[in-house]
Amino acid sequence: MNDALADTPQSAQQTLYALITQGRLAEAEKLAAGSRGRFPADAEIARLHAIALLQLGRPAEAHAALLDAQRLAPDSIEVLCNLGSVLLAAGDAVSAVATLEHARKLAPAHPAVLNGLGNAHRAAGDLAGAREAYAAGTRAAPDYVGAWLNLAAAELALGDHAGAERDARHALTLAPGHPEGLLLLGHVLGAQGRHAEAETAYAAGMRASPRDARFPYQLGLAAEEQKKFAFAAEAHAHALSLDPNLHHALGQLVFLRRQLCDWRDLDALSASLRARVDAGAPGIAPFGFLSEPADAAAQLRCARNAARDVEANAAPLRARLAWKHTSPAEDSELRVGFASNGFGRHPTGLLTVAMFEALRDAGVHVELFATTADDGSDIRTRLRSAAHAFHDCAGDSALALAQRIRARDIEILVDLRGWGGGNIADTLALRPAPVQVGWLAYPGTTGAPWIDYAIADRIVLPDAMRAHFSERIAWLPRCFQPSDPTRVVGDPPSRRACGLPEQGIVYACFNNSYKINPATLERLLSVLRAVPDSVLWLLSGPERADERLRMEAQRRGVAPERLVFMAKQPHAGYLARYRHADLFLDTAPYGAHTTASDAIWAGCPVLTVAGGTFASRVAASLNHHLGLPQLIASDGTAFVDAATCLGRDATARAALRAELAERRQDSGLFDMHAFARDFAMLLRGMASRRRAGLPPAAIE
Repeated sequence: MNDALADTPQSAQQTLYALITQGRLAEAEKLAAGSRGRFPADAEIARLHAIALLQLGRPAEAHAALLDAQRLAPDSIEVLCNLGSVLLAAGDAVSAVATLEHARKLAPAHPAVLNGLGNAHRAAGDLAGAREAYAAGTRAAPDYVGAWLNLAAAELALGDHAGAERDARHALTLAPGHPEGLLLLGHVLGAQGRHAEAETAYAAGMRASPRDARFPYQLGLAAEEQKKFAFAAEAHAHALSLDPNLHHALGQLVFLRRQLCDWRDLDALSASLRARVDAGAPGIAPFGFLSEPADAAAQLRCARNAARDVEANAAPLRARLAWKHTSPAEDSELRVGFASNGFGRHPTGLLTVAMFEALRDAGVHVELFATTADDGSDIRTRLRSAAHAFHDCAGDSALALAQRIRARDIEILVDLRGWGGGNIADTLALRPAPVQVGWLAYPGTTGAPWIDYAIADRIVLPDAMRAHFSERIAWLPRCFQPSDPTRVVGDPPSRRACGLPEQGIVYACFNNSYKINPATLERLLSVLRAVPDSVLWLLSGPERADERLRMEAQRRGVAPERLVFMAKQPHAGYLARYRHADLFLDTAPYGAHTTASDAIWAGCPVLTVAGGTFASRVAASLNHHLGLPQLIASDGTAFVDAATCLGRDATARAALRAELAERRQDSGLFDMHAFARDFAMLLRGMASRRRAGLPPAAIE
């Protein structure tokens, strides 16, 4: 029947328009192929054939058909627009830009040309060019909502939050309730830290498009930022009900359940999460995955999955930037940058400040790039004084931060964030420094091609785990974790004021609630059962986490009042409270890191098990380098036995505490001048290899 309608080019075109509009693509393709044989000089039939082929998933054939159409009608705007789209879909952004620039010369104010050109520029990594094209598109068609949204998205990527918000809101005045407009507005508000307003935008998007899983997912992220964890978990669960393949929502849901100590269906959810990581699923946050019962190989897979997406987004812009890193002379000053969101009263700042003060005296030029606003803390002040240059980078886009680092001629850039959030991964993927290093803040491999080295020690990262790190390892001859030996451990409030009984053993575990899982809790409760006059002192968790842990203890035969919870305290008050603790009991598979260092500095021994991942071995490294290997249990049974024996033996506890005090002074664990010298030696080794034209390799 269709062949009978195609007596003229015009009738063929009309039928093809109808078939494509109706989604009858196979029929359209068949008719177009026949009509092209009958009317070989008709460019529009060739163009419509290409559209049918493209929608049928045959891009190479669509490209060939469009080239024929272009040969027949070289100045056809429609052909050029379609050709640009096909080239863009094929990943050839450079050719797409050239094609659409030609179309723009022919039709300078054509909205489709300008928006297609903006898309091509963005895919090519030219954000400024994209913004210019989209802005021209809004002038050409002031009522075209898509142009305003594209412009706002480009402004957001460039870090122009005010412009992005203005234009996203303008789009919503043109089309109130537009789902994509609400989604983008939420992103813009979130980028400014206005998470409650972002939540409102996403909630409006849910009402406008109730079957779109992106809205409850983003709503959950905004709620997390506001510490509304139960609400966030419900939002992620809803997103998964709409789209079971929304892998990142599952990752967030599992991590939130762990924070809330809400273990409903946790085994099944965790198993699904691990299976998705094994299958290469994108979007699962590596930081949250550290708490899963997964080995180092699975953690590497998760990190690589995440890095793959970041790398794909960064590659076009990195290619466009084409930064060339010159090699300084061998005797040139070593310029090292450190980037972090923790340069303040944050675990990263608390651990590193004294080391940075010492590193300045070790002959290294140190620059710190802080991605969060000044918190007014004494730690921030000390960090600012310790560095040769301190850069306040809060609010910088990934590109702006990379450009700032690049402008400082940094030879080695140390990532003090990893997969812990923020835009540092997006920045480092642009390669602002010739040598890039992961250290301290993220306890695992980044799996990222833009990180050359990881700094570790041989206890936290033994040879058996080395194959599961994508980086070359730079080995410190001491514990990889620094600390601040200037801290004063003051006198705590009374036991009664802390909620503790006047008598009896106090086992402490001030790790975050997501590190306490059913197996860890059972191990801790086993100790309480064996030492009847003991209590377990925990850090208070979010929302109903404390209540859930007490209910679980009661279900397992331990009186709930034997779990005592400490509200979060200012650092000095928190540190002082360790004086009431007899023994710190570690968690698994994500163990104590900063809290272990804090406990040891405050005089409280830490009992741990050295697990099979970096995150499970930090306390073991601290104990080893402290000279107390007897506090590294071989397994869970030995852990319970050791905790029980110490709980029953006051003499052994006193001797252990005295030995810890002695080792704290003479082990070198808290000698930050020696740490800085060893750290500087590693950095110089990296620089020497690079200056000699050698690739990264293990350094000892």
